[in-house]
Amino acid sequence: MDSLDEIVLTGLTVFGRHGVYEQEREEGQEFSIDLRLRLSLDQAAASDEVNDTVHYGELAEKVAAVVAGEPVNLIETLAERIAGVALDDRRVQNVTVTVHKPHAPIPLTFADVAVTVHRTQSPVGLEDITT
Repeated sequence: MDSLDEIVLTGLTVFGRHGVYEQEREEGQEFSIDLRLRLSLDQAAASDEVNDTVHYGELAEKVAAVVAGEPVNLIETLAERIAGVALDDRRVQNVTVTVHKPHAPIPLTFADVAVTVHRTQSPVGLEDITT
């Protein structure tokens, strides 16, 4: 049985226009993204080939496109979309995504506000087995 290893990307900072307030969408702000992918890295370790693993540089670009892309009201929604991007690679068994919004419109002193979601690869559907 394959091991369950991790690829971790932290602090990916991207400008986006997410939020429930009009000012957040007009002015935008920086968001910071942390990803923890769980998958087997046995094949990549044995072959020493980037094609046998999740290319974290390419993943970072896809995640950045989501953050810089279509605005959403909630960082919960943004985290869900990012998790979907990571799980597009069927080798990823599960992913943890944290979206940090350090400049959230809170009229108090705070260091950060963040939302974390944990998502698992959906099982192969029956239609996938029979085709």
